[in-house]
Amino acid sequence: MAETLTADVTNVDRAWRDLNRVREEIGKIIVGQTDVIDGVLICLIAGGHVLLEGVPGLGKTTLLRTLSRVLELRYSRIQFTPDLMPGDIVGSLVMETDEHGHKSLRFQPGPIFANLVLADEINRATPKTQSALLEAMQERTVTSGTSTYTLDAPFLVMATQNPIEMEGTYPLPEAQLDRFLMKILVTYPSRQDLSRIVDLTTRNDEVDLRQILDRRGIAELKIVSKQVVIAPHVQEFAIDLVMATQPGTPKVPDITTRYIRYGSSPRGAQALIECGRVLALIKGRMHLSVEDIAAIAPAVLRHRIILNFDAHADGENTETILRKIFDYVSARL
Repeated sequence: MAETLTADVTNVDRAWRDLNRVREEIGKIIVGQTDVIDGVLICLIAGGHVLLEGVPGLGKTTLLRTLSRVLELRYSRIQFTPDLMPGDIVGSLVMETDEHGHKSLRFQPGPIFANLVLADEINRATPKTQSALLEAMQERTVTSGTSTYTLDAPFLVMATQNPIEMEGTYPLPEAQLDRFLMKILVTYPSRQDLSRIVDLTTRNDEVDLRQILDRRGIAELKIVSKQVVIAPHVQEFAIDLVMATQPGTPKVPDITTRYIRYGSSPRGAQALIECGRVLALIKGRMHLSVEDIAAIAPAVLRHRIILNFDAHADGENTETILRKIFDYVSARL
């Protein structure tokens, strides 16, 4: 038992160092977006996908390109536009003719066949095209005709979207939203961070980025994250949070019954645990804490609840309601 514990401590210590080296290296390019960097790393290690929401020009595209260089992963970018078709994402069958004149169909892979896929401005495309990502995000496969192709691991879709009130956007289908492990809000930088960004982007010399990990290193981090211990009371806290978002469930807060139309699915509880484990690893701990769950709860749950008309009429939004739900559940600990 002592030998196993020592090995686990060693693994967690090495994982903590590796993750923080990755964060520091990305920080050479991405200034002042620590929460965003951590969120994307958490989703990559936890095996999920991330949705970033913010106005253009906040470094969302640069983040994933930088991550691909630091982790030596294949990167592709899909610019979502109203005329984008599903075949432009997953690929299509093309007709080929050999030297004897015989014709055959060959599958030409689309840009989804990469380790890190940037779905840029995903809500600019029609719902039909957005839904083309569903199979790839959930099953890690692509089907064309009668053939199914497996995507290489690790596989992360980082979708960016403009705030929904901006012109020319389409709301993402609820089924697709639920497949994102996290939804992170990208805010404007502070004055100090903006000054650093201007200095960094206007100088002549290029920042030298080092490769910190590769695919094997990421796979090892995933294994170590599964070893993070979850105490029963921490798991109960995560379950209580999710159930408190579901109207009709016994003992939910009044604000849930009044303002929420649909609450989080069971994926929300799973995501809280998986993301919390990686966050604990980033902090160098072998156990998941209530504080870890609290830290990642907004990003995990904000896109999994649907408000009713009364919420909008009374000036409530997802953020204010989640804060009140969190206070309600915390007070019952």
